[in-house]
Amino acid sequence: MRGYTKGIKYKQYFEKMLEENEVLFTEFENWHRLYQKRQLSQEEYNQKGAMVMKVIKEWETRLCAHMESGQYGTYSAKLAEKFWEEVRKKFPLIDFVGVKIEKVAP
Repeated sequence: MRGYTKGIKYKQYFEKMLEENEVLFTEFENWHRLYQKRQLSQEEYNQKGAMVMKVIKEWETRLCAHMESGQYGTYSAKLAEKFWEEVRKKFPLIDFVGVKIEKVAP
């Protein structure tokens, strides 16, 4: 088990997400590295990253679900952003999953 950061809920959720999906995120770490080196095409990165994005969004929903209505709505948005900051620290190019590249004719 990874060392959970006490009292910082978004970090706890992030670490738990990685732990519970260790195989998927280990594979994605390799794909991400290949994509950074331009050894993986955008199409392959999108395909391989689709499941990872699904898992990340599920965990973001778990983290923020009970806070979205009422007085905690703003806090929920900030919490979600902090969670995504953790994701981006580990996977700086995560935002490129799903990007479509269109070739322009000369």
